[in-house]
Amino acid sequence: MSSSDAGEAPEATVSIGRVGRPHGLDGSFVVERASEDETRFEVGAQVLVDGRAARVVARKRSGGRLVIRLDRAVGRGAALELRRSDLPPPEPGFFYAFELVGLPVLERGERLLGRVVGVEPGPANDVLELDSGELLPLVEACVSEVDLAGGRIVVEPGFGARDAQEG
Repeated sequence: MSSSDAGEAPEATVSIGRVGRPHGLDGSFVVERASEDETRFEVGAQVLVDGRAARVVARKRSGGRLVIRLDRAVGRGAALELRRSDLPPPEPGFFYAFELVGLPVLERGERLLGRVVGVEPGPANDVLELDSGELLPLVEACVSEVDLAGGRIVVEPGFGARDAQEG
């Protein structure tokens, strides 16, 4: 029996984009929601497409958008991912956005605002999306502490929707 048959959990993956509209007739496609680190899409790089390995065989930009071709056919909308273990550790004081998902967000003073359900890119900065429906800017003026080891995010008072309604 192999170790994969022994009931081990699948390795965690990180989204780096999604297969978008076709580009040309050779199997190339636009990468939607591409990772900021485009080296992940260099020719020769391995990615996971819906959990199966694929290799990047061509890469270019068209109209400002990233276009790649893989070594096998993939369906539109398929998730492009990397194994979490393939990512380099972030530099001290930095973190990956996906590490924030699931963390409770507390206003200074310990009032729980909700849990992070997503980190969305915004025009000026990323935005924390909470399960309470609140959206908080991921900027130092709002987020005073990201404590991955302690499992929490602390924000300054005045940024939550309830504060705006009470004010």
